[in-house]
Amino acid sequence: MPKQLRTRNVLAAAVLTAGVTFGATAANVDSALDNGVKRVNKAQQSQQKIDNIDGSIRASEREYRSLVKEVEGLNVYVDQLNKQLDAQAKELASIEDSITKVTLVERQITPLMLRMIDAADQFVRADVPFLKDERAERVEKLKRMMGRSDVTVAEKYRKVMEVYQAEIDYGRTIESYRGTLDVNGQQREVDFLRVGRIALMYQSLDGQDLGVWNTANNAWETLDPAYKSKLMAGIRIAREQAAPDLIKVPVAAPLAAN
Repeated sequence: MPKQLRTRNVLAAAVLTAGVTFGATAANVDSALDNGVKRVNKAQQSQQKIDNIDGSIRASEREYRSLVKEVEGLNVYVDQLNKQLDAQAKELASIEDSITKVTLVERQITPLMLRMIDAADQFVRADVPFLKDERAERVEKLKRMMGRSDVTVAEKYRKVMEVYQAEIDYGRTIESYRGTLDVNGQQREVDFLRVGRIALMYQSLDGQDLGVWNTANNAWETLDPAYKSKLMAGIRIAREQAAPDLIKVPVAAPLAAN
């Protein structure tokens, strides 16, 4: 075989070997690239899972902190409620004690009010006879009220004290009012003048008859005409038709105590 032919065959064999080798290497490279892409994808998936887990952990942490703050607020609220409950329990105990005492007081104050009403009744009957019917009716209302169950003990006591206060006020005021009176066997319309409880006088509307209540005799007596101007001045003052001024009124002599 000529030398030139052998050289061509060797080169051809070398080229064929190199092609086979190059083909094998390219296949390996493709496989490696595929594996790398798979690893990258797996890494991305793993990172995504990590991010999801981290986000879930952070959300749970925020929720936990929020719950902790809420629990702390609830604990403060519960403590405050406990204090209020303790205060209410003390107040309830105080109210129950007061109710017990009120019941005891009611049992004691009712007889006292009855005695006060009886004393007021006797006092009005024995007192100077001004506004006799009005004052007697006021006492009778107290008596009727005491038998009513729809009126509280406190209200009954208040009404009794109002009557006593009214009687006290009579002793330090001046008053004039019109009424009827038996004068010399005839019913006459007269003007009364009350000066506290020290004097009760009257004057007929025509100014002809004057009288004064005698506490010693418990009877009306004729008043000296010299008191007419003073009586008229007192009536004007009581009716606020004249300025307050000193007036002279007849006063019964004090009785000696037995």
